[in-house]
Amino acid sequence: MDTLLESFDNRFADIDRRSRELLSKIPIADLYRKPREIAHSMAAFSCGEFLLRSAAAVEQTFGGITTRLWDDPFEWTLPEKLSTPELVIEYLNEVEATRVGAFKFFGSDDDLRKQILAPEYLRTIFDLLLETVARAEHYQGRAFALFRVMSDEKLPRL
Repeated sequence: MDTLLESFDNRFADIDRRSRELLSKIPIADLYRKPREIAHSMAAFSCGEFLLRSAAAVEQTFGGITTRLWDDPFEWTLPEKLSTPELVIEYLNEVEATRVGAFKFFGSDDDLRKQILAPEYLRTIFDLLLETVARAEHYQGRAFALFRVMSDEKLPRL
């Protein structure tokens, strides 16, 4: 694998690893517990919802790259559907399998220059992967921050 591809592969693997580590530290009762909601403030989400959004960003991108279907995984990543840590792990396994399968399509760093319709206009694969890493890490970071606010337990190592 070339340098840039290896770097992206490692970044996505790290996102998956960190999500699993954080998930293992969240008590079942707190997985979808939301912080106190205040009128006229931003919508509050739980640690579990932020972890699902992080994984969904990865799933949407790699599903789009491999099948050209850019569906938002919102419907099948609802807390009501993935109500336990075990179900969330199953989902993370599916996302990781999709990601690993997509990386098999890449032969070299040159493939990152290719443009694909993603989903509304042409973009390079490099730009798409870079944006996806940023989005997935953003949601994951919010999960970590919320966990820190709601728990005295030490955060998993980043």
